[in-house]
Amino acid sequence: MADDMQILERRDARATPHLEQYAPVWLVDQRMVAEDDAVLFNVVFQHHLYGWVNRRYKFDAFNDVLYHMGQTSVGEDDALELQESDPWIPATVADIPNSYGG
Repeated sequence: MADDMQILERRDARATPHLEQYAPVWLVDQRMVAEDDAVLFNVVFQHHLYGWVNRRYKFDAFNDVLYHMGQTSVGEDDALELQESDPWIPATVADIPNSYGG
């Protein structure tokens, strides 16, 4: 079994390249699932088709796989409040029109 820090480092290495296209991205929740060597986490960002979304992911450290577990819409007021904090993945250049559609 990997320790929590190793799992989070591996999650970051797998999730960051995928999520960079949506930057800025805020990490709003994470929960370790020790018996599965996994972490469940939620991120919030502005999607160019769906507006502000809260996406849930599962990173399976044993298999080194990132699973998309669904998304919900986020209200503008909640998004504005979230933007007062620093993002988990900052945007170097806003490129929402050219991001992946999924």
